[in-house]
Amino acid sequence: MAGTSVVNALAVLLILTSMMVVGTKKLRLAAYMYSIQSLVLVSIFLSLAIFMRAEPLYIWSVTALITKTFLVPYLLLRTLKTVGDQEEGMTLKTTASIFLAVLMVALAFVVVGSFHTYALLKIKVALAVSIAHFLLGLFCILTRKNALKQILGYCLLENGSHLTLALTAYNAPETVEIGILTDAVFAVLIMTVIARRLFKGFGTLDTDTHTLLKG
Repeated sequence: MAGTSVVNALAVLLILTSMMVVGTKKLRLAAYMYSIQSLVLVSIFLSLAIFMRAEPLYIWSVTALITKTFLVPYLLLRTLKTVGDQEEGMTLKTTASIFLAVLMVALAFVVVGSFHTYALLKIKVALAVSIAHFLLGLFCILTRKNALKQILGYCLLENGSHLTLALTAYNAPETVEIGILTDAVFAVLIMTVIARRLFKGFGTLDTDTHTLLKG
């Protein structure tokens, strides 16, 4: 019971860091918050590995620590040196954005509340957080105009799906984890390269101004 309490408590920290990533206009701060969030995610993996005796999660923890906590934030921070730190625009006002984000978190808890599988009862909070995390990432992609902030939204979305996988399939082979992380890192690498090229060509990362790309 104590083990699941630790996992659930750590999962709540993920929501707080997600809110910081979505809410702040300082892209550098958002990148650091993502790095901290990934460190919390690694802690959840380690906790699950110990309390559920899931040995593959030890490998997951190491690979997630290297890629999510250090490599992806490095790629983002390196890009910020070129494009600048300030987010240029938002589709929604800050108050409305926070309100909708809170609604998404509440929706995730309502959805998970309908689950009655015994294996999931002990980790309902963590599972609800993982779904909320996915929704917040999608929300960030849809409501932010800054291309780099949308990349951060993708990173949140990927962390949410990653946590869901760890909670529901913690004995999956290490190759599954390595494959997922490899795809995620290459996706972020490609997107940051595109972001730098967009900034070089248009002088901004505001996606609303890139109308010349339509066709």
